Amino acid sequence: MKKTAGGAAPKPTIQVIERMFALIDVLASREDSMQLKEISERTGLHPSTTHRILNDLTLGRFVDRPEPGSYRLGMRLLELGNLVKGRLNVRDAALLPMRELHKQIQQPVNLSMRQGDEIVYIERAYSERSGMQVVRAIGARAPLHLTSTGKLFLAADDPPRVRAYATRTGLAGHTRNSITQLPVLERELYKARQHGIARDNEELELGVRCMAAGIYDDQDRLVAGLSISAPADRLDEAWLIRLQATAAEISAALGHHQEIT
Repeated sequence: MKKTAGGAAPKPTIQVIERMFALIDVLASREDSMQLKEISERTGLHPSTTHRILNDLTLGRFVDRPEPGSYRLGMRLLELGNLVKGRLNVRDAALLPMRELHKQIQQPVNLSMRQGDEIVYIERAYSERSGMQVVRAIGARAPLHLTSTGKLFLAADDPPRVRAYATRTGLAGHTRNSITQLPVLERELYKARQHGIARDNEELELGVRCMAAGIYDDQDRLVAGLSISAPADRLDEAWLIRLQATAAEISAALGHHQEIT
C-alpha cells in the first residue's frame, strides 16, 4: 500500500482492490440492500465495472444479491468477522495470564488455535534464558497430531472425523517419536479425553516436549490451547497444575463456567 502526500490514508496499489474496498464501504453504509445504479453513482465507478466486481464478490459470498440489480453485504464477511473477533478475544484474555505463568516456570508458554488440519500459534510468552531455542514463531503452523494442543482438538472430534483427518494427512511424521499410526493416535486421544490434557513427546521437534490444556468459551467449545514447551529433560510435571489453572482463568474470562464434580 502506498501513502499519499499530506499523510492521507494509504490506498491499495492494485486498482481493482481499491474499487472493491470502495464498493464494500458503500454497501456497509446502508442496512438494507442498494440498487446497482446508486452504488455506481456513490463510488464513481462505471455501472459495468460496478456490476462486474459485485458479481465476483457475490460468487465469494462477500456480497449478497437478494434480487436482480440489488446488493447488500454478504454472510461471508460476518463469518470472517466472527473468526477474527474470537481470536482477538482469546489473545486479549490470555496475554497477562500467559506472562504470569511464564514468570513462574521460566519456560515458553504458547497460545494456539486450530485452522483446518493444523494449529496456528497466535501468541507466545518466553525469554532467551529458558535455555531452549524458540523455533515456532507467532503465525507458524504445525500438524494437529504432532502437537499437544492439536491433540486436544482431535480429541474433541468424534472417531469418524479423526479417521478422516488421518486419511487426509497420512499422519506424516517429523521425528522418530512422531505418531504415524491411527491406532496409536486413537489411544493418545483417549488419554487426552480422560485427563483433559495432551502431550507432545518430541514428536514435532527432537529435544522439545510439551503439555497442553484447553481453553473454552461461554458455549463450552474448545477455542484454543495453552501449552508449555521445555527441553525434553527439563519438563516438570509439577507445572501441570499451574497450566490447568491458567487455562481455566482464561476460559473464565471468555465466559466459560466450569462444572464442579
